Amino acid sequence: MQHDPPRPRGPATSGASTFAAADGNAYELQMGRWSRRLAPLFVEFAGIGNARRVLDVGCGTGNLALFMAQRDPTLARVHGIDVCPAYVEYARRRSDDARLQFHIGDACALPFSDGTFDHALAMLALQFMPRAELAVHEMRRVTRPGGIVAAATWDTRGGYVAMRLVLDAAAMLGEAGRVHRAAAYTRPMSRPGDLARVWADVGLKSVRQDSVTIRMEFGSFADFWAPVTGTEGPLAGYVAGLGLEDRARLREAVRLAYLDGETEGPRSFAATAWVVRGAVP
Repeated sequence: MQHDPPRPRGPATSGASTFAAADGNAYELQMGRWSRRLAPLFVEFAGIGNARRVLDVGCGTGNLALFMAQRDPTLARVHGIDVCPAYVEYARRRSDDARLQFHIGDACALPFSDGTFDHALAMLALQFMPRAELAVHEMRRVTRPGGIVAAATWDTRGGYVAMRLVLDAAAMLGEAGRVHRAAAYTRPMSRPGDLARVWADVGLKSVRQDSVTIRMEFGSFADFWAPVTGTEGPLAGYVAGLGLEDRARLREAVRLAYLDGETEGPRSFAATAWVVRGAVP
């Protein structure tokens, strides 16, 4: 697979990320199985037909880009970009499709010329960008007139059941848990109307915000708990920072919530994401 270095054109500023990212395999265990299920619903909502070149911003391990390439054989090129080198390398190893190109880069300073892409999408990424509005400006800049700019973010407070089981239990442990929960529930672009307001503010037209819901199955509590004790993301970082006693207390509280009066075994939880789309004038 070729990886042509794109020509820098965006503003020279760092968008950084609040998502601890280091291991593609660990990310797939934690979030990859969710993003693979969300991608088809998100792409359908975005309505990105008649496309030759599409950009996946905050591509992570490449699930959205891979789905778009597999879904539409007429696509000439799908570019993914992410700040985490480990995720980009993981994505590059997943397919030998020459149409897929993955780059290390900052969403707030996209290294592409104005109007390069037919459409630009960001799935489960904007909420971890401290300057998310700048990233949306950049997505609009690199999308041609008439193209679609679209995004999806979790409704963490109101619609992400599996996350709430852990965050609400963490809040019971003390002030640090309550602070962590509040941060998770108030991330940029994760509350009602957040996405639509930013899409309108950057001048996108025919803006529409909605929500889509998927479900995720877990084979056991151990399957549910494993990503929480991993290396990726804010929640795993919070759990890793707990002392042994508090970590054991948290695990037991979450285990009881998972079991919820029934025997150990499979569970299925719903997760709702906000989705937005708008057209470049």
